[in-house]
Amino acid sequence: MDGGRKPKIVVLAGATASGKTNLAIELVRRLGGEVINADSMQVYRGMDIGTAKPSLEERRGIPHHLMDVVDPDQPFNAAIFRSMALSVCRDMEARGKGCFVVGGTGLYIKALLGGLFHCPPSDPQLRADLNRAWEEEGPARLYQRLKEQDPEAARKIHPHDRVRVLRALEILALTRDRPSELSLRHAFKSRIFASLKLVLSVEREKLYRRINDRCDAMMEAGLLHETEDLLSRGYSGDLKPMKAIGYRHMVRYLQGEWSLAEAVLRFKRDTRRYAKRQVTWFKSDPQYVWITPDDADGALDKIHRFLSS
Repeated sequence: MDGGRKPKIVVLAGATASGKTNLAIELVRRLGGEVINADSMQVYRGMDIGTAKPSLEERRGIPHHLMDVVDPDQPFNAAIFRSMALSVCRDMEARGKGCFVVGGTGLYIKALLGGLFHCPPSDPQLRADLNRAWEEEGPARLYQRLKEQDPEAARKIHPHDRVRVLRALEILALTRDRPSELSLRHAFKSRIFASLKLVLSVEREKLYRRINDRCDAMMEAGLLHETEDLLSRGYSGDLKPMKAIGYRHMVRYLQGEWSLAEAVLRFKRDTRRYAKRQVTWFKSDPQYVWITPDDADGALDKIHRFLSS
């Protein structure tokens, strides 16, 4: 991987509930190869229903990497993902296996293909102060602070995305540099792979119906029980993965803040909003090729032409 022709990677991305799993499994079965998970929540053990992990039956015969690799109270981020994924890619290249990166976390895909810019690690005291400000002053005040200091970074972050808003403010405080300028200087150019980046296109109303149906299916499959089990095993509702969509809604219900009906309604609403942000992310990258989830033959043709080029 260090010289000569760049290894080739096929990426299949898309919003939640767009059909990535079904299409990826069909493509990999027809082409051969292995899958690297690029969903930031599917890395956690014990979080299966709320992360929509493919079932063991769906995965049968297809190795899936970077799935169930850490516990909910262990750290995980884009840098850790890239380090682990590069190791897997090297192994797959050595064994002559085709590599399919499948998921909806655009930052993880971007980190793997283009690297990450270097900035100081999180400062515990500063992060605690920012978290306290988020709770006491509210998201709008913190987001406004980011807009004033780095409007370009704020434009790319949803006002309620606590993790990214606080990290941007943290970088500003630690480096005195704007995150948007650090990103621009780096430009994610550490490219050691050739890639074909496919992303699923689903009409918005159809996608939203699929999201609503999926949320109902998760509830029927036992999302509430899964959340109760995680809490009973000592995983705090304040952990980063426990604040993910679905789990945080069940936690709020279990804490008596919402009725179950209200929790489910908010669960669906927040999932739709998240999907909208995912679509916006992928649209911002002109390298993505948009395909429909039911056009496996068209996707295969694009992949064959990419691999033979």
